[in-house]
Amino acid sequence: MDFSDNERDAAFRAEARAWLGANYPVELAPQLAELGFAPNSLRDADLLTESRKWQRRKADAGWACIHWPRAYGGRDASPVERIIWKQEEGIYANLSHLFFIGQNMCGPTLIDHATEEQRRRYLPPIVSGDEIWCQLFSEPTAGSDLAAVQTRAVRDGDDWVVNGQKVWTSGAHFSNFGLLLARTDPAVAKHRGLTMFFLDMASPGIDIRPIRQADGGAEFNEVFFADVRIPGSQRLGEPGEGWKVALGTLMNERLSHGTGMPTAFPELLDLASSRDCLSRSPVPN
Repeated sequence: MDFSDNERDAAFRAEARAWLGANYPVELAPQLAELGFAPNSLRDADLLTESRKWQRRKADAGWACIHWPRAYGGRDASPVERIIWKQEEGIYANLSHLFFIGQNMCGPTLIDHATEEQRRRYLPPIVSGDEIWCQLFSEPTAGSDLAAVQTRAVRDGDDWVVNGQKVWTSGAHFSNFGLLLARTDPAVAKHRGLTMFFLDMASPGIDIRPIRQADGGAEFNEVFFADVRIPGSQRLGEPGEGWKVALGTLMNERLSHGTGMPTAFPELLDLASSRDCLSRSPVPN
C-alpha cells in the first residue's frame, strides 16, 4: 500500500507546515515533549493559559476545528487532512487536549441538533478555546452499558429538573458547558427513555468533585446534580431520542481518536525493516 500524499494532500501538508513553522510556540517545545497522552500540567507555565493562546492563534488563521464546516469556523477538512494536520502539529497538539471533547464530540453534536441561533452562540467560543465543554455520559452503574443511565430529568413547565450523578467526566472542573444524557421516561425500554441536553456547568445544584489519580493528576470528576434546572430550549433532539443523539456523539469521538493520534506507521515500518526477525538459535527438535 502506498502511504505517500497525493497531489492534493501534499499541497495541504505544505500549507499546514508553512503556517505551523512560522507560528509554533517553540519556547514550550521542551515541556510539551515530556507530556504523555493526557497532559494535565506544564512544568514552567499554566497549561490552560498556553492552550488558549495556541487555540486562539489557530482560530484566527483558520486552522482550528478544521473538520468542521466552513460556516462554523472550520475548513471542511477530510479525515486524511485531519491526520496530516496532527502529524505536522506534532507535540504542539498537546496544547489542544483541553478542547478535544468540545471540538470533536460536543461541537459536532450541536452542529447536528442545535438551532441556528444556538450554533452561532456556542460554536465560535469552542473554536477559539474561550469556552470548554465536557461530556456527561458515564455513571457508576452505566459505563459500558451507557443506555442504563439513571440520572433523571423531569419536565417542570418550560424547564427540566435534573437529579443524579455522573462519573469519570473528563475536564468537568474547568468546563463552561456540558452535554448531558439523562433518563426522561423510566417506563419504556432503556434505549428509548433517554434525552440529550446541554447545560451551563455553573448552574445552581451542580457539585463537581475531582478524582485524584495515581499520578497525582485529577483530570476526571464525579458530577452530582441536585434539582438542576435546564431550559427546555437546551434539549438536543426530541424527548426520548437521546440514544440516537448520543450515538452520533460517540461516532464522532471514535473518528476523532482515530484521526487525532499520529500512527507512527512510517517509523514502525522503518524499525521493522531494519531488524532481523529470524532466530539465529537452533530450532529445537
